[in-house]
Amino acid sequence: MMSNETQAGVTRYLERPEGRVAYEVAGDGPLVICVPGMGDLRSVFRALEPSLVDAGYRVALMDLRGHGDSDTTFGQYDDVANGTDIVALARELGGGPAAVIGNSMGAGAAAWAAAEDPDAIGSLILIGPFVRNAPVARGAALLFRLALMRPWGPAAWNAWYARLYPGRAPAHLDAHRARIRESLRRPGRWQAFTATTRTSHAPVEARLDGVRARTLVVMGERDPDFADPAAEAAWIARRLDGEVVMVPGSGHYPQAEYPEVVTPEVLRFLRGEAASEVGAAERDGVRAAVGAGEVHGA
Repeated sequence: MMSNETQAGVTRYLERPEGRVAYEVAGDGPLVICVPGMGDLRSVFRALEPSLVDAGYRVALMDLRGHGDSDTTFGQYDDVANGTDIVALARELGGGPAAVIGNSMGAGAAAWAAAEDPDAIGSLILIGPFVRNAPVARGAALLFRLALMRPWGPAAWNAWYARLYPGRAPAHLDAHRARIRESLRRPGRWQAFTATTRTSHAPVEARLDGVRARTLVVMGERDPDFADPAAEAAWIARRLDGEVVMVPGSGHYPQAEYPEVVTPEVLRFLRGEAASEVGAAERDGVRAAVGAGEVHGA
C-alpha cells in the first residue's frame, strides 16, 4: 500500500509485482515525473522541483529500482524494467498524459516508456540521456569496471560521481554524495547497483522510432560520460524530432549545476512554447564565467 501522505519529502510507494518503487509528490496541476540515473537518488532534482511546483505542476520524484528507498527484490533493473515503473506511476497518479524528466539512464527508461504507452507519456525532457549504447569518453570504461570491484567499489563510484560535475558544484553536492554512499551501504543496494550497470540501452534505441512525445534534449557541454556531448545530443534530437539545449560548462547533471539555465528552458518547454531567447542571457553568463576561469569543478 502507498502512504496517504501527499506533502513534499514524504516517501510513498508504488506497488509492483516484485517489489516497491519509492517516490514523493508535491504540488498540484499537470503531472511531471522526474527520474534519476543509475547510482543516483531522486534528490538530484531538488534544485528543479520547487520551480516546477511554483509554476503549477504536480511533481513526482521517483527512485530507480534498487536505489534510494526503492526495494532491491526485483529480478530486472534495466531501462525496460524502470520504464514499466514510469508508466505504472503515471497511470497510478493520473492526470495525464504526464511529462517525464529523465536524467542519464532515467532518460532511456523515459523514452522507452513514451514508446510503450504514448497515452500515458505526452512529453519528454531528456537530460544527459543514454538512449543507446553511445561511445563513451576515453578512460570511462576502465574507471567504470573498477567501480564494480569490492571493497573499493562504492568509493570508486562516489569519486567518479563527483567528476560528473565539472562545472559549478552545487552547494548540496557533498551532502548528496554522502546520501549516495549511505544508500549503497544498505542491504542489497550494491548488488542492485551492479546489476543496473549491466544495462544495455539497445532496447531503448530499438523503440525510438515509436516515440511520439514532444522532446527536449538537455546536455552539458562538458559531460564526461560522452566522447562528444554535442554530437550525441544532436543525434538524439534528430531521432526524436526534438530540440536541444546545450548547457555551457556543465557535466552530466546540468539541472543541479546550473538551474538558472535549465529551469527556464524546462518551464518554457512544458508550457508548449517554441524555442526562443529564454535562458540565453543565463547561458551567456555561464559561458563567460567558464571562459574567465571563474567556474571550478567539485
